[in-house]
Amino acid sequence: MPEIRFQIQWSDGRQETCYSPSLIVKDYFVPNTDYDLEDFVQRSRTALSIASDRVQAKYGRPCGLALGQLQEIEMKAAQHADIPQAKVRFIRFIE
Repeated sequence: MPEIRFQIQWSDGRQETCYSPSLIVKDYFVPNTDYDLEDFVQRSRTALSIASDRVQAKYGRPCGLALGQLQEIEMKAAQHADIPQAKVRFIRFIE
């Protein structure tokens, strides 16, 4: 199963490299695009859940790394929730 990493930038300027066990994230994000915070979280939730489900279909268990990445995104998003019109910049895929 092809995995991929992707780079994002939070509203406070901090950058992070994220992980997905599936290329499905390419269906949900476009490089060099700003997403509203909630939109980014929802897209991440959908893409990483699908990725984890694909791992489960193939290996019989969900992907802990994908679910952990989603938890990390949700936690950091909550820290930015007070910022008016918070955005997340999707910088690039790292292949």
